[in-house]
Amino acid sequence: MKIASARLLGTLLLTFASVSAHCAAPAAGPGVAPTSVPAAAEKAAAPKPPETKKPVAFQPPAADSIPDDDFGKMVRKGEQIFVNTRENAGRFVGNSLNCVNCHLDAGRKANASPLWGAYISYPAYRSKNEHVNTFAERLQGCFRFSMNGKAPPLGDPTLVALESYAYWMSTGAPVRGKVEGRGYPELAKPALAPDYARGQKVYAQSCALCHGADGQGQASGGKTVFPPLWGSQSFNWGAGMHDIKNAASFIKANMPLGLGGSLSDQDAWDVAAYMNSQDRPQDPRFKGNVQETRKKYHDSPTSMYGLKVNERVLGGK
Repeated sequence: MKIASARLLGTLLLTFASVSAHCAAPAAGPGVAPTSVPAAAEKAAAPKPPETKKPVAFQPPAADSIPDDDFGKMVRKGEQIFVNTRENAGRFVGNSLNCVNCHLDAGRKANASPLWGAYISYPAYRSKNEHVNTFAERLQGCFRFSMNGKAPPLGDPTLVALESYAYWMSTGAPVRGKVEGRGYPELAKPALAPDYARGQKVYAQSCALCHGADGQGQASGGKTVFPPLWGSQSFNWGAGMHDIKNAASFIKANMPLGLGGSLSDQDAWDVAAYMNSQDRPQDPRFKGNVQETRKKYHDSPTSMYGLKVNERVLGGK
């Protein structure tokens, strides 16, 4: 009997507390939710957003500081492959480009997608192939798309050498950290939509001297000096540089060679649109239908693949 009474008393106390709390709370007006936690307490309890760390400056090791041992030999081999790719890894290359054509100063130059900035960023998820890529897989993609060739198998000495070179180059850089000069600088949207005709004028004034009026670049002694920007010996439609945004960012930061930053943002966008409105090798993921390939891999306002320019469909060959 005492136990039952205690239970009844406990129930009554809980009920009273609930009713008291309800009566003490202010009535909610139309469209206003009742407040259950004081605003100050709610604010205090809310987790603080993570602090955004500023990118740190980084300088890769001096080129002449590669160690004089077996590891250093592999690093030097990677450097030679990077600078003279066709000569040292020709069986995987399908055009006349070398890695250094896009990753300037042997992969050392900041804001030109430096090799040291890439190494510390992998493994990472890539929407391009919808899975987490290792650094070696990322290198395979470069051969397949930018070099318009075939991917060296994992574990191949070519990949091991390039990865060793990148690993050495990134000595002291924070893994997964924000580093100044990694990739390309973000380029703001242009005031005017990128234009083929304006870009053609910029190209003639600022680019043709090195890359040729026909965009086929220049070679000396059988070696590429200035890379072709379109045509059969350039990167294919699957390469990241085919995207106008990527090309404009690279051009703004680095072109004309030695005069990076001299073009206006608008000029960089325009000349990138002109360059990427020319024919180039097919995307190796192509399955026989240009529009289906665009829908699956190039559904972006900054990709020209599958669009008609000067009465021809780009990627249609």
